[in-house]
Amino acid sequence: MRIRSTATVLAGLLTATVALSACGSGDEDEATASGHATVEPIAVTFDGGIHVLDGRTLELAATTPLAGFNRLNPAGDERHLMVSTDEGFRVYDALTAEFTDIAFPGPKPGHVVRHAGRTVLFTDGTGEIVSFDPADLSDPSGDAPPTRVHRTAAPHHGVAVEMADGSLVLTVGTEQRRSGLMVLDAQGEEIARNEDCPGVHGEATAKDETVVVGCENGVLVYRDGVITKIDGPTPYSRIGNQAGSPESAVVLGDYKQDEDAELERPQQVSLIDTATGQLRLVDLGASYTFRSLGRGPRGEALVLATDGRLHVIDPVAGTVVRSIAVLEPWQEPLKWQQARPALFVRGGDAYVSDPATSSVHRIDLAAGEVRASVTLPDRPNELSGVGAH
Repeated sequence: MRIRSTATVLAGLLTATVALSACGSGDEDEATASGHATVEPIAVTFDGGIHVLDGRTLELAATTPLAGFNRLNPAGDERHLMVSTDEGFRVYDALTAEFTDIAFPGPKPGHVVRHAGRTVLFTDGTGEIVSFDPADLSDPSGDAPPTRVHRTAAPHHGVAVEMADGSLVLTVGTEQRRSGLMVLDAQGEEIARNEDCPGVHGEATAKDETVVVGCENGVLVYRDGVITKIDGPTPYSRIGNQAGSPESAVVLGDYKQDEDAELERPQQVSLIDTATGQLRLVDLGASYTFRSLGRGPRGEALVLATDGRLHVIDPVAGTVVRSIAVLEPWQEPLKWQQARPALFVRGGDAYVSDPATSSVHRIDLAAGEVRASVTLPDRPNELSGVGAH
């Protein structure tokens, strides 16, 4: 469903917005030689629906009403988003600002992972893993895409990655205890397992198709049929959120060390070198949240901190090389569902939301400057977008 009054605005953007290069780091007048018209939508949730913004100007293009707390993820193509709702995963067409008829129902929809031309959905309430080619979401028939389905031994808050050879990397756990990682080959036979990973959470893929998942005592690393453990520097070293880049062997992770904290506000991030097996910490001097991590087009590690700055880290040197002022200082709320500033990176652009001012900003990473801003009629919560052209 869409709001008709704003749909006409979006239609105008579809025909008037100039196509931009995938790096997306230039000024507004930079365009491809073809002059082909397109739009690269950005979407934000709010209490009551989804706002769709033009990816360059950030002009509010359309609004879709939707009740409840909903999560957004890129679907893996240049058009669709996966929306996690109370009923399951629903496919949202960001170009037309409306839901398609394709849905993947199930209780507690969780992680959405894109890798090697496949999109993988993990439904926590059933342990069901569904993978598909995101290009099939645009099939003219409107039918749901062909899928591969696997069900874990027990439902849990998990994650899965389908590799280029068809093998499946997935978490191991139950509703009471999550313990590690296993790998199935393309025929469904187990080829690797490691359960030295209490509280396994999150995932990231690095250079050379290397997968990293976080633990409460370090991380597990999977590559070429082998799972290895990298221990954290403290007995409790929770790395629950990660951001990877195919340009870098180093994965960016969060880092918490106070097991008893009601809400730890860490000021250090972790850099996991999958080539050397080393894990080191970088001190930011300010805290951050699970919505703060991203990667730049050349593998830069990006962290949106509570000092209002977007910190750019050289993942090899392990040093902060630039800090870009974006927001006023802020503090993480106690409940994870509550709105807080969020970071979404696409090509050479970083998008940052600010619930305190109901605004969204686009930062040109190459220039280190805010290029566009918009004030919305509602406080943004989740922030995402379609894939870069």
